Amino acid sequence: MTLRTVRGLVPVLLAAAALTGCSSEPESGDGAKAGKSAAPAVKAAAKGGTVGGAGSGCELPVTFDLAKDWKPKAVEIDPDSEFAELAKQGPVTMACEIDAKPAGQIGFLRVWQAKGSDASAREVLKGYVEADKQPSKITYKQVTVGGLSVTEASFTSYSELFEENSPGHAFAVATPKGPVVIGLNGMDPTEIADMLPAYELAKKSVRVG
Repeated sequence: MTLRTVRGLVPVLLAAAALTGCSSEPESGDGAKAGKSAAPAVKAAAKGGTVGGAGSGCELPVTFDLAKDWKPKAVEIDPDSEFAELAKQGPVTMACEIDAKPAGQIGFLRVWQAKGSDASAREVLKGYVEADKQPSKITYKQVTVGGLSVTEASFTSYSELFEENSPGHAFAVATPKGPVVIGLNGMDPTEIADMLPAYELAKKSVRVG
């Protein structure tokens, strides 16, 4: 087995906000509903490192800041492995898994790539969300981060394992190597809420290259 992540060891894992300091424009369409009111702003976590560049744990088409003690690890996939499908969600393949356990939480930020895709970041994000476990209450919005256009999705995902609905959060950006999706995945709604500051930090600091 060469899918060397916790996801490969636990196949039933996790279905894995307002953006402080960024301009935003809510959107609807493609079966999504526009939110009736803005969610309370979530403060970003303090920076503990950066991922995406050489020597950072995962070399990616994007870079962004990590919350303190969150640990990135590149995902290596053998396409012939019986576990290969666990590293795919819709049009994207997992490239990096950033573990919250060293920070005392149970969950991940996962980076997914649509390599060589001509689709827009919005289209790839839509495919990622629709491939989740029974997604509903999907909303999309466009935000601008340091001049970079970012498409964000918020949705609800149903976990058969825990028999409950959990909030889902993901955002996507276009890069010369294809769109990249960064999603937050947690064990339950409480864990996801606790990890939102780390997600917000990634979103507000994301850059191409």
